[in-house]
Amino acid sequence: MGNCCAVPKTSETEEKKRGKNKPNPFSVDYAHGNGHKSYVLDNPTGTDIEATYELGRELGRGEFGVTYLSTDKVSGDVYACKSISKKKLRTRVDIEDVRREVEIMKHLPKHSNIVTLKDTYEDDNAVHIVMELCEGGELFDRIVARGHYTERAAAAVTRTIVEVIQMCHKHGVMHRDLKPENFLFENKKETAPLKAIDFGLSVFFKPGERFNEIVGSPYYMAPEVLKRDYGPEVDVWSAGVILYILLCGVPPFWAETEQGVAQAIIRSAVNFKRDPWPKVSDNAKDLVKKMLNPDPSKRLTAQEVLDHPWIQNAKKAPNVSLGETVKARLKQFSMMNKLKKRALRVIAEHLTVDEVAGIKEGFQLMDIGNKGKIDVNELRVGLQKLGHQIPESDVQILMDVGDVDKDGFLDYGEFVAISVHLRKMANEEHLKKAFDFFDRNQNGYIEIEELREALDDEIETNSEEVINAIMQDVDTDKDGRISYDEFSTMMKAGTDWRKASRQYSRERYNSLSLKLMKDGSLQS
Repeated sequence: MGNCCAVPKTSETEEKKRGKNKPNPFSVDYAHGNGHKSYVLDNPTGTDIEATYELGRELGRGEFGVTYLSTDKVSGDVYACKSISKKKLRTRVDIEDVRREVEIMKHLPKHSNIVTLKDTYEDDNAVHIVMELCEGGELFDRIVARGHYTERAAAAVTRTIVEVIQMCHKHGVMHRDLKPENFLFENKKETAPLKAIDFGLSVFFKPGERFNEIVGSPYYMAPEVLKRDYGPEVDVWSAGVILYILLCGVPPFWAETEQGVAQAIIRSAVNFKRDPWPKVSDNAKDLVKKMLNPDPSKRLTAQEVLDHPWIQNAKKAPNVSLGETVKARLKQFSMMNKLKKRALRVIAEHLTVDEVAGIKEGFQLMDIGNKGKIDVNELRVGLQKLGHQIPESDVQILMDVGDVDKDGFLDYGEFVAISVHLRKMANEEHLKKAFDFFDRNQNGYIEIEELREALDDEIETNSEEVINAIMQDVDTDKDGRISYDEFSTMMKAGTDWRKASRQYSRERYNSLSLKLMKDGSLQS
């Protein structure tokens, strides 16, 4: 679920009158006039979820709650249960988002490519949303795992995504956060259906209604969202971005900063020159262009996308591999963290005695039972004790980044790297030492051979494409080498667009809009 609630266009004064920023009624001893506690859902299935379901292992964790494997105690059927802590619902907007997400899932008819809502429960502490379980993995992970990836496969995926959009629009729902992470396969079979799983930022709309809230994930936003005047056409744009990535392995609008990404989206200049575009069919390129038309009135509707010759003849689309480069590009997004982890380890080696002592004390505090390693729950509790106020979703990301040997724990060495990361790379001296480690010939640049040597033990053999792709992403001035400024930008801001595509706060986007207006980007 998201942080923002979309509404028809209103003035700032009207928004204040509506109480957009009122405090969380669950954070105090809040009660309705009749003396009953405040509840989120209007008609939940029940109040005691554990009477019907057994909650098992954790499947995932987000900003507002945890998703558990849940088993029906009578039938034995397994589901996914998203449990949202009421303490995390800090404003009325957050509460409205949860309520609306459930209402939309109930409203949409059963569809083979939309996750099914099973039950809803609400007690004094949490809202529990029981849904169909999808355990076949994310869209891009399946693509990378395949030995043969073709235009025909991309057409089949695009048809599914746009059929979901068509179903939503037909029933007055705008999704507003379409991205690869929001599509999972039902199971691990090759024939498993792809399903849309997250309607946390979706909203009901009426024909002609316009919205002004900037919500969604940066790389998939339509230009009219940044201009704060949009309708359901934004979903087709997002699907067009996904299609572009499916065909070439990188996003169409890319930059190192949020402002740069926004400016690229506003310009809407789509690159069809880089490999593999010269060998992609004209029909596929035509569809991408029409889905990424910056003018929403001229952009294809969902139905028009489904009627396009490339989709209509999906089974006849070229079955020739799009090439290892495309797969390598998809793969390198996750591999980028290898470079950052290596740099963090170098920095850890140069910490002062006092810094090391503080980190060691933190590790011992978290290491319940003195096992010499900590799990994600110990990390989460320990970070809170140490005063690190970071979103729970980021705790899991930290764990994933730090757990180099993938045993599910952080040993002391891995924890040191995490601790450096938590300092947000603010110490320029530390960064310079890490840069110097990679810059073996001390000429002031990290060159391709130095990058290859540094990552030799991190990346499997035959991954030259991955090395080249990392260089291409970090080397922003395209001189074939990485300067200290480029290295610093990577370490501070990150370049993994999949990890970065989380819902941003309204304040952050409002600030971004102001910057874009000042530099003239939003005048077009």
